[in-house]
Order: sequence, then C-alpha cells, then structure tokens
Amino acid sequence: MVEGLAQAEAAILSCADSATWALPEQELIAALDAAHRIEQRLAAVKLALIREFDGRRAATAQGASSTAVWLRERLHLTVPAARRLVDLATALDTGNPGIRQALADADITLDQARVIADTVTTVEAAAGSAAADKAVGLLVEWAGQFDPTLLRKLGTRILDHVAPDIADAAAQAALDAEARRAARDRHVTLSTLTDGRLRLTGILDTETAGLLRAAIDPLTAPSGPDDQRSPGQRRHDALADLCRLSLRTGELPEHGGEPAQIVVTTSYDGLGRQLGGGTLDTGFELAPETVRRLACDAAILPAVLGSAGQPLDVGRQRRLITGPLRRALVLRDRGCAFPGCDRPPRWCDAHHIRHWANGGDTSLDNSVLLCGHHHRHIHHGDWTVRLGLDGHPEFIPPAWLDPEQVPRRNHYHRRT
Repeated sequence: MVEGLAQAEAAILSCADSATWALPEQELIAALDAAHRIEQRLAAVKLALIREFDGRRAATAQGASSTAVWLRERLHLTVPAARRLVDLATALDTGNPGIRQALADADITLDQARVIADTVTTVEAAAGSAAADKAVGLLVEWAGQFDPTLLRKLGTRILDHVAPDIADAAAQAALDAEARRAARDRHVTLSTLTDGRLRLTGILDTETAGLLRAAIDPLTAPSGPDDQRSPGQRRHDALADLCRLSLRTGELPEHGGEPAQIVVTTSYDGLGRQLGGGTLDTGFELAPETVRRLACDAAILPAVLGSAGQPLDVGRQRRLITGPLRRALVLRDRGCAFPGCDRPPRWCDAHHIRHWANGGDTSLDNSVLLCGHHHRHIHHGDWTVRLGLDGHPEFIPPAWLDPEQVPRRNHYHRRT
C-alpha cells in the first residue's frame, strides 16, 4: 500500500506543476472532476488507515492519550476535526459496508458519508438492518443530486421510503436525538489574542442560530454606496451593534446596561491632541482615536496622576448624553444622521461634534446621533460634522471625495 500511495503522490505532484491555464474548458472540467474523485477515494483509504491505527490502540503506544490527540499532533488538525475522522472511520468499519464502498467509488463525498452514516445508524436502531441497507442505497442515490445539508434534511424522512409503518414515531425519535446532539455540541469559545483582539468560534444550536440571524442579518447590509466593508466586516460591526443595544436595555444581570467605562490615564492636553491612549480593564491599550470615540457615549472617570503615574484624584463618574438630552437628540436626528444611513436611534451612539477633550460641551447643539460604523468612520476619517442654519446636522466630505466639499445630509429619516 505504501508503494502504491507513493506512486499516486508522485503522479499528483506532477499534475500540480501543470499549466492549468492552457487547458481547454472541457479538459479543465474533466480534470476537476478527476481531482474530486481522487480526493474521495483517498478519503476512504485514509479512514481505513485511521480505523486500523485506532483499533490497534497505537496512539497509546505512541504516548498520546487518544487517537484524536495523536492525529492532531501528527497531521496538525484540531482535536474536533480529528475526532470526527475517528468517529467516521469507526462508523464506516462497524456499520453498513455500502457507505465505505460508495466513498471508495467516489459516488459520495466525505461530508455526505458522515450524513449517511448518521442517518443509517438511526434507521437501523429504529427499523433494523434490512431497512438500513435500503436506506444506504437510497441515500447514495440522493447524494448524486444533493449536497450534505439537503441530504441531511431528506434523511429525516428516510423511513417514509424504507419503513413507512414506523416512520412517524422514528422521525420524532430522530428529532429528539438531533436535539440532544445539538445541545451537547453547542458552545462558544472566546480566545484572547496577544494584541487584545478576540477570536470568536463555536457552534450554535438551531434555535440560537435562528435568533442570531434574525437579529444580525438586518444590520449587515451596506450602509450606503460608499460602504467598502467586506461581508465579514459588516457582520463583525453588526455584532458590535447588538452588544451595544443589549447593554442599553438595562436588563442584563450585574453591570448590565452600562456603556463602556474608560479611565483616561494620560494628560488632558495629551488626550486633546490625540496623543494619549487608554487602557481597558483587561490590560490592553487603546489608541487615542479609539478612546476619543468611546468617550462620546461613555461614562467618563477623569483621573489626575502624579509624575510617577500614581493616581492622586479620581473624579466621580458623570454621564454625558443621556436622559432628556438623548431623547431630544433622537427627536431631532431620528436615527444615524450620516448621509444615506438608515440605522434607527437604538443602534446609535451620541457623538460630540466638538469633542469633550477639546472643550466641547454636553448639549443638543454639540451632539449628533451616529451608528457604530459611521461613528468609527467620523473619528478615523476626514469628514466634518456641523449643524446647519436650521439646527440639523450636515456632513462635509473630505476634499479627495468631493473637491467642492458640498455639505451632505441624511434624507432617509427626514425627507424635508
């Protein structure tokens, strides 16, 4: 086997250096189909090797606690990915051999094999091996037409075709099993990176996934023709908006309902000149422009420090734009005031037109509502905000965008 795999590896390596750009379209498609078939056949071989390795308990002899852990180190996989390979290898070895053969024949993909194995296990438990054999044939046939997601949906009603007399009861049992699996697998992992950013990973159950999509999807649309954010960046910013809205509800347990709190540990003049940063309670530094943006709608704790950095006096917390003043701001702007933005007031921060660090006061004439995206845009960009003669905000674009710098307004919330 080792010699055969070495020959296959050499053949594939020679293909990797081929000039794909020179292939006619039909040959390009044929080569892609062949590469896909080889990938599935190799997956079948790989699973057989993993199953044999696991059956020998060779991982323990190699000093690893499990085959999945050994695969993580050997193949540089994540533990969940390695565990899925071990589980599928076991299922294909101990279950219906038709699935393993279909994968070796390249009739199904690795992901489809997982779906079929899960479905057939449920069918066999509910209706016996004869029904399971029928299910394999039917699911392999369907796999030629449907991707793994649709195949799993179809599999929930497979008993209608192979064992109709018990289909309803078994379907409910399958749903219950799926619910238990979803409850078991649900998790969210927050991994802090060395620079203070956060890596967010996890699996949401179906209900939570629906809730998140219902909440986040309306916020992921481009905010206007000038919005250059990628879809991933828009989802990121939408999640930030959801967090801000949640904090504003005042219904979260312990510390809920409070916007960001910042202790500015730099000189007042330094902050005004955007030379001084701030520090989060996690210990990570914030850039001066970020501090200034957050301070627009935050609880400010002014601190006076001695020459050695020791705190000499920390002033009492004071709110900036809240209560009646924010209500007046909402009545005036009716949402994000940036031109072309349709974000409603509940998604918006209150921004000081003249920053408080530069002597700006807390008043209706010095405030404007901005959504999270445009709040960042104003602080990091070259746009200027001012109130027009009628008391409503208008935005002057940078010269590189509009040499005439004609003021622009948001006509979405206020048509006249």
